[in-house]
Amino acid sequence: MMTAVPASLESLRVLYQSDDYIVVDKHWDIRIDSKMWYEKLTVQAQLRHHFPQLADPSTYYGFRFCHQLDFSTSGALCVSLNKTAASRVNRCFKDRTVTKAYLALVRGWVEDETQTLDFSIGKNSSEGKTHMMCIEGTEGCENPKLSKTELTVLEHGLYDGDPVTKVLLQPLTGRTHQLRVHCSAVGHPIVGDFTYSGGVDDAPYRMMLHAHLLHIPLEPQPLLVFAGDPFLPTKDPKWLPQRLLQTLEGTVSALLEHRAKEERRSEEEIRERMRKEKDNRSREQRTAEESEEQRRQCQRWLSEWAGD
Repeated sequence: MMTAVPASLESLRVLYQSDDYIVVDKHWDIRIDSKMWYEKLTVQAQLRHHFPQLADPSTYYGFRFCHQLDFSTSGALCVSLNKTAASRVNRCFKDRTVTKAYLALVRGWVEDETQTLDFSIGKNSSEGKTHMMCIEGTEGCENPKLSKTELTVLEHGLYDGDPVTKVLLQPLTGRTHQLRVHCSAVGHPIVGDFTYSGGVDDAPYRMMLHAHLLHIPLEPQPLLVFAGDPFLPTKDPKWLPQRLLQTLEGTVSALLEHRAKEERRSEEEIRERMRKEKDNRSREQRTAEESEEQRRQCQRWLSEWAGD
């Protein structure tokens, strides 16, 4: 079944819901929110339509979006339902403990099965391109910042007869358009990305980028949501897989296990640092007590000497 169905107010798919959060599967052809009077159909409008009782009148949009997805990107999008919940998620994003992974179809067959895309990204100041980002060293690139993306090849195949690769992308930083810029920088722009293909990739019905995985290590219960896989022949018959290199399930499991090990190591380092700080305070306290006792002994000695 083709998935090129336009968004509507009714077509909001909820992946997870609690008293504090809602995670929705954002449609590929809809903005999260908009201040433009003519843009009536947004995720914010969908949420108001489905959950009018949850809208917060103290916020501009009625709902607190924990992060961003581009207009043309689909997948897992987390929404906080109160200020306290928003603060907890913001802390996780600030501490870079959130794990996100995206599925994409990119042009050409990517040869290296795993690689780190390490290109600093800045804003493009060139005339006619101020809506774009760019990599350091290119003309008009202003204020480039460190950006890293892990890329894992899943499948080689064809899309509408052209060679493409299905990949899993894990952003290790959160720059604007990061995944799109990084894929374009290595010569494999995302299928349907008109902006970063030099304006030539306009045939597909959408840009093939989907937020598949969202993991937020909240306490006491982490939030872990999967938004499925829209890039399957059963959903889009123009996509024809030919060679499987790694399964999506196995790759995601390995990613989560690696992240869990990192978290455990980080927790151990924190505990060790706290233990050392406690030991240092204890030594300082003992030193201070010993110094005080020495001072008292000295005063007694001086007093006895003066008496003699």
